[in-house]
Amino acid sequence: MLFSFLIALGVSTLVTQLAVFGTTIYLHRTATHRALVLHPAVAWFFRFSIWVTTGIVPDEWVAVHRKHHVFTDEEGDPHSPMLEGFWKVQWGNVFYYIRELKDPAIVAKYARDIKKDAWDRWLFNRGFVGPTLGTIALCLVLGIGWGLFAAGLHAFLYVFVLSSSINGLCHHVGYKNFPNTATNIRLIAWLTGGEGLHNNHHGFPRSPKFSFRHGEFDPAWPIIKLLTVLKLAKPYKTIDQAQLTSPTA
Repeated sequence: MLFSFLIALGVSTLVTQLAVFGTTIYLHRTATHRALVLHPAVAWFFRFSIWVTTGIVPDEWVAVHRKHHVFTDEEGDPHSPMLEGFWKVQWGNVFYYIRELKDPAIVAKYARDIKKDAWDRWLFNRGFVGPTLGTIALCLVLGIGWGLFAAGLHAFLYVFVLSSSINGLCHHVGYKNFPNTATNIRLIAWLTGGEGLHNNHHGFPRSPKFSFRHGEFDPAWPIIKLLTVLKLAKPYKTIDQAQLTSPTA
């Protein structure tokens, strides 16, 4: 039983990290901020991995996040802990996301440049189908009990711990390199593919690299560099030390 538990735990962790890297590299850096251009095959892989692990519809995620940048911690921000309260956003971030998407004008206004193809129309826009198939696959590999455990743990970690920590903790505690209301938390960055360096990101939203200072690590950056070497990605630009402003805290 212990061995089965450890296997299920490991598989769940891998699935969660697959979702994390798909989110940060494709949804965030590529689709939302155009900090990267990915080869179509690589982009498709990330789209599929996000769909099967989370069910996120890309243009919806892009729209909500772009609105967050427009109204960061001000009236209009979809999920600001400064407006809604820390614990509400930390544990209920997904519900603010869903609430925001009840207004169809959000996607039309903030994500009108996200083009849909046949894959979106027939597959990736059907958000509930992806995680359902993913859960079935886990049950086939691990057995029904451990498969459901792995899927449930993944959903909890991705939705209520990691993703919510970016909008909750990283707008509440941590340190700052730049004068904005987001914060950096190095541990969260390690767990979220670099997303925990949120103050850096808000300082330079179009930088494909989130780590700027000594001691900061952006786990997605080595992957992006490898894709670049293989001619499978083209970063918009990176930020060097000469371009950085002095730390504010």
